[in-house]
Amino acid sequence: MPYVTRNEQGIITAIHHSRQAPEDELIDINDTELIEYMKKAGGLSEAKEILSQSDRGLIRVIEDLISLLIEKGLILSTDLPYEAREKLSSREKVRGQLGKLANLMDDDEGII
Repeated sequence: MPYVTRNEQGIITAIHHSRQAPEDELIDINDTELIEYMKKAGGLSEAKEILSQSDRGLIRVIEDLISLLIEKGLILSTDLPYEAREKLSSREKVRGQLGKLANLMDDDEGII
């Protein structure tokens, strides 16, 4: 969800992907006031970027949810379409490799 900056009258004056100032307010992407601001400001590309960021976060939530359902035995991985299994497996491998690299960099022995 995006953050907004408001003026003294409470009107949205800017949209941000992250909090820029303590007074910035987290706002729902479907908020009518936000939609009106983007229409007036011509913020179509800004809206697309906000949705894109939201999608990236949601993807990880969905991946974790699927993993949890499989771990608890509520679904089988074979219940998912082949393409979905392949994508999930690929992303899991990449995250595992990134985790290993992070562990090497944090090693107390100072290998890297």
